[in-house]
Amino acid sequence: MATLLPPLKSLPVFEAAARHLSFTKAAGELNVTQAAVSHQIKGLEDWLGIDLFRRYNRRLALTEAGQAYLPSVRDSLDALARATENLRGTEETGALTVSVLTSFAATWLMPRLRYFRASHPEIDVRIDAEDGLADFAAGDVDLAIRYGHGDYPGMRVDRLMTEDIFPVCSPRLLEGPHPLRRPEDLRHHTLLHDTKRDDWQRWLMAAGFEDYYSSHGPAFNFANMVLDAAIAGDGVALGRSAIAEEALADGRLVKPFDVSLPAEFAYYIVTPEATADRPKIVAFREWFLEEGAAYVD
Repeated sequence: MATLLPPLKSLPVFEAAARHLSFTKAAGELNVTQAAVSHQIKGLEDWLGIDLFRRYNRRLALTEAGQAYLPSVRDSLDALARATENLRGTEETGALTVSVLTSFAATWLMPRLRYFRASHPEIDVRIDAEDGLADFAAGDVDLAIRYGHGDYPGMRVDRLMTEDIFPVCSPRLLEGPHPLRRPEDLRHHTLLHDTKRDDWQRWLMAAGFEDYYSSHGPAFNFANMVLDAAIAGDGVALGRSAIAEEALADGRLVKPFDVSLPAEFAYYIVTPEATADRPKIVAFREWFLEEGAAYVD
């Protein structure tokens, strides 16, 4: 059974007029003309089939029906205002769940996240580190960071950053019986592999050493684990500029050669079109894009 509702836009007008007992003062509060207020009240009375006001020459009074109707209208408007305020609050503040690749979260995002918290303390970022696609339909994720070609149908997609790939190793491998000086020196070292994106063959061809490739050696399914093995001196890894940046900066890793290749993929910020403009999502996306601007070619 359908709920019988009066013309909703007339209810705030009725409440204001009843509170002031004046169409003129209600018009001033609502920023409309006195005639518009009078028209809305007359329309509401016609719809109800009953007078809500007694109109005198210089004053206005509520009828008994108007007095009985006013508390319910006021309570309904107050409840709607509170619900709207609460809803807007969740749009601008509170929890924001970000689905992000495990390696990217550990090596790039986490060291920077404190800067976002400092500028937006009202937003509680929750990191959901995973390598699978985010299930936006379940409502548990607000924004995702993905590594690929940027083809995500039905989504708003913003390119965050691109990367270069290059060999990295522990500084210890620059010395010893077989120091890394040229790509040919890799014959004497273990190659560390990423089971998801093993670009060694492509890099070796670019370095002019295509006649050597070894699939032997440890393989890992997370890029940060490959780097951890390289830091430990277990071999030489292919680093990606964003993922390896911190370890290179503090000297745990070094680049033994100058040859770099552009990665085939890029990082993208992915959000459903329907929620892409929510204030807290916009705030995080804008901060993220600013942080990643130095990596965009």
